[in-house]
Amino acid sequence: MPKYERIVILSGAGLSAESGLSTFRDKDGIWARHKIEDVATPQAFARDPERVLEFYNTRRKGAGGVKPNAAHEALARLESEHPGDVLTVTQNIDPLHEMAGTRRLIHMHGEILKILCNHCGAREPWEDDLSTDLACRICGEKGGMRPDVVWFGEMPYEMEEISRALGACDLFISVGTSGTVYPAAGFVMEARGAGAHTVELNLEPSEGASMFAETIHGPATQVVPKYVETLLG
Repeated sequence: MPKYERIVILSGAGLSAESGLSTFRDKDGIWARHKIEDVATPQAFARDPERVLEFYNTRRKGAGGVKPNAAHEALARLESEHPGDVLTVTQNIDPLHEMAGTRRLIHMHGEILKILCNHCGAREPWEDDLSTDLACRICGEKGGMRPDVVWFGEMPYEMEEISRALGACDLFISVGTSGTVYPAAGFVMEARGAGAHTVELNLEPSEGASMFAETIHGPATQVVPKYVETLLG
């Protein structure tokens, strides 16, 4: 196994599925039961904020009782023990990476246990239910407190930092992603353009599996710890 100096990890819903969180795009996932345009767009929040907040309050309750699995723990170990640079970029809005011990982490789609004020842009940790009566503690306005998650039609967070990391990495690992959601689905090509070795660790081949130099398929709790062990070997 070559020695890599700069590793970028992309994680998706398949990583958290083994901790009991529903994925979004599977045939029985969240988007099979809810219309995106009703609960996950700025227009939906403007049109029916109560419905949107009810949807996310349910998601927030679900995120509160889960625990990281062996794959989360293995990735945190990689960050801790690898002598080079490791950055984890997650599409997941749950706190499982942090709970496992990952410290250098970008939530490109936001965080379910944080809130964002539509009026002034303030954000803060928040575990209770959200309502239209909740006032922002910074600007005092009501009616604008929403989950700090990136909705469809909004720009993912920290894209410039992610792009810099992809352009400098020599190993790119994609874990538990469908390969269908952009811009994350294009990260493998950015990493390849920088000359990085690219690896997919996924339950089954993703939409973009052919773009990876190496693919390993199986449950995340099995393939991720084994691959990390090989890297640290």
